[in-house]
Amino acid sequence: MARTWTNREVAELLRRIADMLEIKGEVIYKSIAYRRAADNIADLGRDLRAIWREGDLREIPGVGQALSKKLDELLSTGRLRYYEKLEEEVPAGVLSLLAIPDVGPKTVKLIWERLGILSVAEVERAAREGKLRQLPGLGEKSEQRILRGIELLHRRSERIPLGTAWPVARELLAALRQVLGVRKATAAGSLRRMCATVGDLDLLVSSSSPAPVMQVFGQLPQVERVSLSGETKTTVIQRNGLQVDLRVLPPERYGSLLQYFTGSKSHNVKLRGLALEQGLSLSEYGFKRGEEEILCPREGDVYRMLGLQRIPPELREDRGEIEAAAEGRLPALVTEGDIRGDLHCHTDWSDGAASIEEMALAAMERGYEYLVISDHTQSLGVANGLTPERLKEQRQEIERVDARYPDFRLLQGYELEIKADGTLDFPDDVLAELDVVIASVHSGLRQEREKITQRVLNAVRNPHVDIIGHLSGRILGHREPSEVDIPEVLREAAKTGTIIEINSIPDRLDLEDIYVRRAVGLGVRLAINSDAHSVGGLDMMRFGIATARRGWAEAKDIVNTLPVGDLLALIG
Repeated sequence: MARTWTNREVAELLRRIADMLEIKGEVIYKSIAYRRAADNIADLGRDLRAIWREGDLREIPGVGQALSKKLDELLSTGRLRYYEKLEEEVPAGVLSLLAIPDVGPKTVKLIWERLGILSVAEVERAAREGKLRQLPGLGEKSEQRILRGIELLHRRSERIPLGTAWPVARELLAALRQVLGVRKATAAGSLRRMCATVGDLDLLVSSSSPAPVMQVFGQLPQVERVSLSGETKTTVIQRNGLQVDLRVLPPERYGSLLQYFTGSKSHNVKLRGLALEQGLSLSEYGFKRGEEEILCPREGDVYRMLGLQRIPPELREDRGEIEAAAEGRLPALVTEGDIRGDLHCHTDWSDGAASIEEMALAAMERGYEYLVISDHTQSLGVANGLTPERLKEQRQEIERVDARYPDFRLLQGYELEIKADGTLDFPDDVLAELDVVIASVHSGLRQEREKITQRVLNAVRNPHVDIIGHLSGRILGHREPSEVDIPEVLREAAKTGTIIEINSIPDRLDLEDIYVRRAVGLGVRLAINSDAHSVGGLDMMRFGIATARRGWAEAKDIVNTLPVGDLLALIG
């Protein structure tokens, strides 16, 4: 059954087409025409489908013969091939940059093409590092304007991506740790649990002298105003619109404070119930047994008092972690130190910002033993995807760079396009020449469940495909996941031995943690990849690791914890 489109959804689709055309640099009248038609469809006083059934779409202002045919295709089939072709040409994430106030298509195109940036979090990072001002036509004032736009974007959003909240909290905590008398300073709440999105920031400090801490906190340059000030709690609104709560307690109560404000709510409710069963009451101030007070200076003291293993923050979602801790069977979660290499990154051979050697050197600086260069294939034309001929040229360059560094292994891969019709971008004989093949969906993400699932299953069953990249296709806050049947894909991957990627880009974090856990339960092999399009993008690995941990994954579940020889033997 074809998808049913509402007036609002059709209008939004036409606006996205206009955005894509502008980013591509098409003549401006095309995008203007699409925007005019979108506005008129959004303002229609009746259902667009009723007008379509009457056979006279051209009565709508701005809808001419060519657009009328496109709308007929969309409303009759549920899809628009023209839009899907544009999706192939404009990479996922580029459109999300247009959400930044006062950032238009020309600037987005410039940032994307010169820096390989595909997320708002990466734009913010580049701006704070002074990289945007180096681009032609921007400068320092433009860079500051973009930063202000990102701050306004944060104000409008109830939750922000983990990758945006992380550096903000880290900066604040670094300042608080410099205050005399501060023993510990830690983020709590959803940030400490490394949730994909974060609301207000909760910061906790251990100190016997809260007053100096509160004074410094309220006067930090990031703070716009203090909205609440007390003896042990201060709430501020930052200039970027984020609310930040700071709580200070003496060291002897810090453990219970940290546990309580890390959450989650459902996890804490269950802990308090367990305490009551043991004749105790539990709060952020510690335990009580009758009138006796039992303090917890360390967070682990809270769990030990209840007869539990200490539960890692990422697991505290009331998904069986308390029962597992009571039985001593919590997983030994994967850590950053377990990762030996990155299997998914891009270079300036396609849509990346750095050379092959620059990416290799950056990987070595991070302590990796190997790196897979996995540029796009030819169907993603706007990303300068590689043809088989360019693939051979790139192989020569990879071998030259690899030979310069005998203690490091540089491998050649591909991010292979799973095309809208379910076929792969290259025949098997081309894929057989590569060390690692990642297959991903970038176009036709709005296809019906059965069709898009079958597309992915075709790739899973291909013996030359090693990894399925960013399975759901989601862009947090900007694009919903596709309708792909993830459980079905995981079941098939368990049979074929195909690896499923946990994509570390903060706007993706795809595979979602609940599916990571399902994959682990099925014995599906996973890879945590940065999908870096720049040298700095390699640092996004930490967010993929956090997602893996939230999904109960151990090092043995992650293929890029293996030495390179074992990895290559595994994928054949």
